[in-house]
Amino acid sequence: MTSIILAGGKSLRFGQGKALETIAGKSLIRWVIDRLTPLSREIIVVTSQTDCFPWLAANTPLSPKIIADIYPGKGPLGGIYTGLTALTSSHAVVAGCDMPFLNAALLDYMIQISPVADIVVPRIGTQVEPLCAVYSKNCLAPIHNLLERNELKLSTLFNITRVKYVEEDEVNRLDPEHLSFFNINTQADLDEARKLAVAGWME
Repeated sequence: MTSIILAGGKSLRFGQGKALETIAGKSLIRWVIDRLTPLSREIIVVTSQTDCFPWLAANTPLSPKIIADIYPGKGPLGGIYTGLTALTSSHAVVAGCDMPFLNAALLDYMIQISPVADIVVPRIGTQVEPLCAVYSKNCLAPIHNLLERNELKLSTLFNITRVKYVEEDEVNRLDPEHLSFFNINTQADLDEARKLAVAGWME
């Protein structure tokens, strides 16, 4: 299994690049890499500039491959497309660089059922979590078509591919606090994540 980390966003709500913000002495993107490494044979970081994270390969058993976004400015859909073009496996876990509480049990569950669909994605009520999901290379052609038409909503992709939703009761068994979906958009989010780390949620 490959893991794709999206790190090319503009961080408009946060006000600055957030991937390097730290929790418990470790950057957000390093937390994500460390969460994904046990599940992965390769990790791809998609970013707007390939020289953003020159230190990522240091002190890690799995050196991430850093690649530039093929469709810069096209949001997560462009980043997912870029990552899928580079992977050597048939499927990839996709996560944002600002999701330090990814749950290995939930991700492993989605990986195990991924052969049945083009996308495996959690759904809590009506809220879908597309940046904590598994995507197949079968998504490349439909994503390319959407990007060429500048249709950037991930919900549109879900309407034209085979999607397996991991429903709330399934998520609750593996990640009852739903912290896998906690991402850092504001300083308040970062402050809350640091409190959670002190409380032991990163152990």
